[in-house]
Amino acid sequence: MGSPCRTRPVRSRNDRPAARRPTPRRPSERKHHDDTVVDAYEWLRDKDDPETIAYLEAENAWAEDTTAHLAELREQIFTEIKDRTLETDMSVPVRHDRWWYYSRTVEGRQYAIRCRVPIAGPEDWDPPVVEPGATLPGEEVLLDSNDEAEGHEFFSLGAFSVSDDGDLLAWSVDTQGDERYAIRVRRLSTGEVLQDHIEGAAPGATWSADGRHLFYVTVDDAWRPHRVWRHELGSTEDDVLVFEEPDERYFVGLGRTSSERFLVIAVGSKVTTEVRLLDATDPTGEFDVVWPRREGVDYSVEHLVVGGRDQLAILHNDGAINFELVLAPLEDPTATTVLVPGSDDVRLEAADAFARHLVLSYRRDATTRLALMPIGDDGIGEAQELDFEAELFTCGLAGNAEWDPRYLRIGYTSYVEPATIWDLDPATGERILRRRAPVLGDFDPQDYEQHRAWVRADDGALVPLSIVCRKGTPRDGSAPGVIYGYGSYEISLDPDFSISRLSLLDRGFVYAVAHVRGGGELGRAWYDQGKQLAKMNTFTDFIACARHLADEGWTSADRLVAEGGSAGGLLMGAVANLAPDAFAGIFADVPFVDPLTTILDPSLPLTVIEWDEWGDPLHDPEVYAYMKRYAPYENVADVAYPSILAGTSLNDTRVLYVEPAKWVARLREVTGAERSVLLRTEMAAGHGGVSGRYAAWRQRAWELAWIIDTATQVTRGIPRNS
Repeated sequence: MGSPCRTRPVRSRNDRPAARRPTPRRPSERKHHDDTVVDAYEWLRDKDDPETIAYLEAENAWAEDTTAHLAELREQIFTEIKDRTLETDMSVPVRHDRWWYYSRTVEGRQYAIRCRVPIAGPEDWDPPVVEPGATLPGEEVLLDSNDEAEGHEFFSLGAFSVSDDGDLLAWSVDTQGDERYAIRVRRLSTGEVLQDHIEGAAPGATWSADGRHLFYVTVDDAWRPHRVWRHELGSTEDDVLVFEEPDERYFVGLGRTSSERFLVIAVGSKVTTEVRLLDATDPTGEFDVVWPRREGVDYSVEHLVVGGRDQLAILHNDGAINFELVLAPLEDPTATTVLVPGSDDVRLEAADAFARHLVLSYRRDATTRLALMPIGDDGIGEAQELDFEAELFTCGLAGNAEWDPRYLRIGYTSYVEPATIWDLDPATGERILRRRAPVLGDFDPQDYEQHRAWVRADDGALVPLSIVCRKGTPRDGSAPGVIYGYGSYEISLDPDFSISRLSLLDRGFVYAVAHVRGGGELGRAWYDQGKQLAKMNTFTDFIACARHLADEGWTSADRLVAEGGSAGGLLMGAVANLAPDAFAGIFADVPFVDPLTTILDPSLPLTVIEWDEWGDPLHDPEVYAYMKRYAPYENVADVAYPSILAGTSLNDTRVLYVEPAKWVARLREVTGAERSVLLRTEMAAGHGGVSGRYAAWRQRAWELAWIIDTATQVTRGIPRNS
């Protein structure tokens, strides 16, 4: 497909909007470790100040005016995404107890509709199939999020939890984007919404086995989940505080084991975990600690039954950097037997227990893997790895809700293959195709190719780099390109399929993903080498990958746009300062670009827990000095930056809007680059951006149009930063 931006008339300078007024400077001082920093734009932190809101709205108007020439391209990309998507669709039903659960989407409606139908009988293991637009016989609508979202600019569904008897639904919604949810309960047999109403909760909710008690988590003033509560259905008494975590470094999570036998409280920092269990049939009892927390020991727990005995499968890193899997009796979790030993080459990531199988999720050579371990009366068998015939792919369990299923459901995707769902028969190894996500139009996976390169970093480390493009894309440096990165919290950027990405690939783009240190692609050591006092590796790895793309002819520096969000936005800001010549443009979404100011202030949301990731600059002068070396806002210089687009959301609680707002103001002040540095704020959204699929498609179309325009300016003879 040809690029429309190659044929549209170039907007003349006289048609462009008038210059923006400079952002008002109101200097304030920050003093730490004998270092004084003068910050002229900290005043933008006051979200309640009408001048701040006026400033953000003016920036939005400026961004719209400056990019008005892209309106037609934006509409074309939105239409491409929409036309390739089956708008009226249904997920593969998941069996749980007496029901098949699934969600439907309807053309023209923003949100999913969650439904169920009864199973035909105990041996009904083949999910019902229905044509799009039709309904299944006996369908029961559990929750229509379109109705829930009515009258709200933003909507996010948090909890969606059905009681064990199938008659009670607990769900929660956030209509502000600040990740504080309101929980409600509906009796499904009558449709009655009960009087039980809980405000200010974290997203989830978990039932006791008898359906009389609902457990949920609340957050503190810094948006840290820290308290677990028990609510008795129909009671007018105050809810009972079950657990409270006072240490500000720790998050609290809540759930149930796959067997549904135990309620689970998981308390974790970035490097340390503590798990507590309670029999789900004894909701008013006391939670028991599996292993008391020890600094640096990270573990997870699953319940299984071996030879009629309750056992715990514990995945941990105590003495095994890439984790090992051990088995322990329920009555004595310290009496462990090694099931899968640790390895320098394999990172064990999860162990999911079923009645007859233990399923291992792990990664080797930066690629996800799955293996089955059969459970018999005499013990647990050897791991048997599933084979996938591709160089780059992502695999994992997908929608298994039964404890003793006939099939195990697995998911698969790659950069060129849409998400695929199989049911695996463990007895025979047969895979039954249940769904391959449809892509409408003339899409053919054979028209695209994907590759893995290994790029040598500055210190000699080999960095995985994934590359996808349309077949026939030239390798002479003439193709425009996008390189995406993240590199924090041991999060891995595994191959995934994207309909919106086709709008780039079909315009001749090369799309690359840099699996830099700080992520988890090559195990825990890969993560450790990109955090705290080794964080610079994240940035230099990304730059090495960008230069590799140019050196190998995949693209060229004046055609390459870098993209990353949140902690990946910090990466964007850092590489903009370190290697501005390596990119034609940088899109930083909800970017963490003022990390030093944030991490120095324990009163700000989610600060203290971040010290395990970035270090503690408040109390450690070495960490302070190191962070100051790379903090994007601190290091803006009078250099020729690439074009920059910063996106943010007013109600984001994870990375406050003030960070990109200050960064853009500083870039403009130092460089005078008004038209090539843009800020776009969603005024009714949170960290994940706008809600609703059509709104999300339009937002992505806006971003992609800017990327396409920026990456192809050189081919149209437009000077850089003009």
